[in-house]
Amino acid sequence: MNSHKDKIYTTKDKAYALISAVNGVFFVIASIKGDNNLYSYSIASSIFTSLFLYLGNRTKYESKKPLVFTSRAKRLYGISMGLVAADFLIVLLLVKLFLKDVTDYFPLWAGILSVVYYFCSYYMAGAIYIANPLEKNINQKYYTVASNKIKSMKNVKSIGITGSYGKTSTKFFSATILSEKYKVLNTPESYNTPMGISKIINNDLDENFDIFIAELGATKVGDIDEVAKLTNPEIGIITSIGPCHLETFKSIDNIMRTKYELIENLPDDGVAIFNYDNEYVKKLADKTFKEKILYGIENIEDTDVFATDIKVSSKGSTFSLCINGLGTIECETRLLGAHNIHNILAGAAIAKVMGLTLQEIKMGISKIESVEHRLQLIDPGTGVIVIDDAFNSNPDGAKAALDVLDSFKDNRKIIVTPGMVELGEIEEKENEKFGENIAKVCDIAILVGKKRTTPIYNGLKRKTFNEDNLYVVNSLDEASELMKTLTKVGDVVLFENDLPDTYNEK
Repeated sequence: MNSHKDKIYTTKDKAYALISAVNGVFFVIASIKGDNNLYSYSIASSIFTSLFLYLGNRTKYESKKPLVFTSRAKRLYGISMGLVAADFLIVLLLVKLFLKDVTDYFPLWAGILSVVYYFCSYYMAGAIYIANPLEKNINQKYYTVASNKIKSMKNVKSIGITGSYGKTSTKFFSATILSEKYKVLNTPESYNTPMGISKIINNDLDENFDIFIAELGATKVGDIDEVAKLTNPEIGIITSIGPCHLETFKSIDNIMRTKYELIENLPDDGVAIFNYDNEYVKKLADKTFKEKILYGIENIEDTDVFATDIKVSSKGSTFSLCINGLGTIECETRLLGAHNIHNILAGAAIAKVMGLTLQEIKMGISKIESVEHRLQLIDPGTGVIVIDDAFNSNPDGAKAALDVLDSFKDNRKIIVTPGMVELGEIEEKENEKFGENIAKVCDIAILVGKKRTTPIYNGLKRKTFNEDNLYVVNSLDEASELMKTLTKVGDVVLFENDLPDTYNEK
């Protein structure tokens, strides 16, 4: 799932729009005064502005996710184009109403439309407003069909996974383990909204599958209740609770209440699975009277599924998997970081419920691959190792990523980051801590966005980080260009946290 909101215009586009608006004003004044020199200036300026706008729009860049022109996007596009056409006709009719010959006053209404271009983002806002009732009806139709479909499939076991972080990785890890015995369908990527999940159920789920695993996302109270009623889970997992989306949730208590909506939607004979190492999840587990399984690394005396003898390196991890009622088995994984063992344990807990043997669970764990943009190790063949953790944006995950980077003992370590977002009132404090931790691990730090990374900068300086190795850039593109001159064979580069592809702080 990305959590930042892209701006409707980039700085460059805003400049073009402003120039176009100014040209439009000049057109109007020229029409009223009959000033030919002003006409000539406006026409020339408009030509150059249009040329640069055309060339600018031809600039190519590689986005993290390709643009998909969905049915909804097509509807919004059609409505917005309708508004543009209506606006054009209104202006044309108004000019014709007050002037005898429209063609003689082309600069006047053309100038007015140039001014309108400056406010063209409102066409899309208007389209969204107009389409909203229609979209709600369409969404409800797909939601109802999907909900009825999965409820009618008695032979498919539905599993719901939620948490502030770790849910996507846990979903993929669990699917890999369970595939040793069952045919599993899971929601792809970070599909965790009602419409995303409904699409998968309606289009892909059928009686050939034994298990359906859904990641359940939320940004406000009530969101998990909605997706839980959609997926009808019989097994529910809470991976973690922390200050993600705190700007919309307002408090940790609200996050806890929302995540627990999954457990409340489990049937009486359902199974609740909890990460007992997380202090907030532990509180929820302790108040739960349904059948439950607890997993963890720290509180092993109180858990049902746990790991001991953990050995973590830059090449992966080994550990002893202990499952009450099944026994203990030695496991290994290519995944980086001790925190990923928590996600593996959640998958092992589901496997226990679903009747897998220890050997099947071990085999599944050995096949787990890293999830894209989540501590994904990339070797492009240049001699520089890349760790892509771009989709992470929480304090625990950032610390875990630095721990992974620190495991590369004989390499120079570089971090590229814009810091963490949507942490509400604690965002500045947590980013300062992040800066302090960066100073302990990294040799070079590249911060994306001077304003937003000020707390990280302050944390680095507090730990007397070498300023010669500290760089602040405006965009990810600038960071990439800078690294071409900085990196050398043997370096390890961590991309931590995320920003939109179009982000440019100028």
